[in-house]
Amino acid sequence: MLHDEDPRLLAELKSRSRELAFEDPLDDLIDRIGDARFVLIGEASHGTSEYYSWRARLSQRLIVEKGFSFVGVEGDWPDCYAVNRFVKGYADGGDHARDVLKRFNRWPTWMWANWEVVAFATWLRAHNERLPVGHRVGFYGLDVYSLWESLDAVLIHLRQYHQQAVPAAMKAMACLHPFERDPQNYAMSLRYVSEDCEDEVVRVLRELQLARPDFPDDVESHFNAEQNALAAVGAERYYRTMIQNDDSSWNVRDTHMTDTLDRLLVHYGPTSKAIVWEHNTHVGDARATDMAEAGMVNVGQLVRSRQGRDDCFIVGFSGYGGEVIAGDYWGAPMEAMSVPAARDGSWEHLLHSADPMDRLVLTSDLRDVPEFRRRRGHRAIGVVYHPDRERWGNYVPTDLINRYDALIAFEQTSALHPLHLNERSLVEPPETYPYAL
Repeated sequence: MLHDEDPRLLAELKSRSRELAFEDPLDDLIDRIGDARFVLIGEASHGTSEYYSWRARLSQRLIVEKGFSFVGVEGDWPDCYAVNRFVKGYADGGDHARDVLKRFNRWPTWMWANWEVVAFATWLRAHNERLPVGHRVGFYGLDVYSLWESLDAVLIHLRQYHQQAVPAAMKAMACLHPFERDPQNYAMSLRYVSEDCEDEVVRVLRELQLARPDFPDDVESHFNAEQNALAAVGAERYYRTMIQNDDSSWNVRDTHMTDTLDRLLVHYGPTSKAIVWEHNTHVGDARATDMAEAGMVNVGQLVRSRQGRDDCFIVGFSGYGGEVIAGDYWGAPMEAMSVPAARDGSWEHLLHSADPMDRLVLTSDLRDVPEFRRRRGHRAIGVVYHPDRERWGNYVPTDLINRYDALIAFEQTSALHPLHLNERSLVEPPETYPYAL
């Protein structure tokens, strides 16, 4: 039996991975992705520069070389749709990615309002300008938090195109008015009263679905309104469920994100292909972690189940140590925090012990070594982070081979570059911008 520090095991791991600094390490990854229709690309935190920049670099190659149709991200539909209009060059889409991304002003703002995403959005706009309008690559939010923002967008659309449906939207807004646009207030109120706003929000969706006019000047207008209505329905359900059961609300959220992904594929047509950007906890197959034991599902599991494992390729990220942008508590000021060396026995520590280098691991290359098939801790950092508590948390027991198809692992990571970190950062990019895109 080999143990974690056995030189033979470490040598096997080193020989079965590829150094990121050697030529273009993504060539092997692109080849292994093959003709997969879905490529899900994770991150081990929402505040690490390398995860964002390498995810963007991989996405560029998938778009250029394999014709992927859109990027769906762990963000809200209304804010991300503004980015979509920018990258597609709509007349009202704005002139600078930096200005569009400042729209992300709800905590955690840095998650999408950062220079790494500015660089990718700027590149994608330039790429799209070379394509026919109907073939331009989109950028969409899959998430479920935008209850009020989505209803606002639906109401604007109804007032312009469907006056008869405006009363339904106004009734939903009136039902939600006492909660002062605070989802926590709405969720907490349901602890004490049984009345909710589910029927009113669902009625808005039904009214909108009754009319599907064509808008030849803007083919996405009605699709956007309908998706906002669906997001509002999903958000109301999520907040209503959250106060009762965290695991159930997680499933509501990830099912909504997967359903949104499916609708985007229908919108783009039968040959469309999707890239997904989300945290490892969403894209890495939940069945290969302890999430399954709690009855939780996630996007990676659902896409593999619905579409088939051969048509879905999942890429995870990890880091041994470095820095990250996070908050001390929900709503706290963002700060650059130190990430300590990964704890003993974790995948990160094993990779470091094999050879302290940045690397690509294609997990199928590990299948014939029994020691690589057992679960080990795999670091997961959220938007709230306490480095001093790592020994008690932040690690997900992971069967790496079945959770991902590939892992990109960094020895030392650096903090993301938020737009809102200070006033100067809004107008002057960091020295390393645009991050080799």
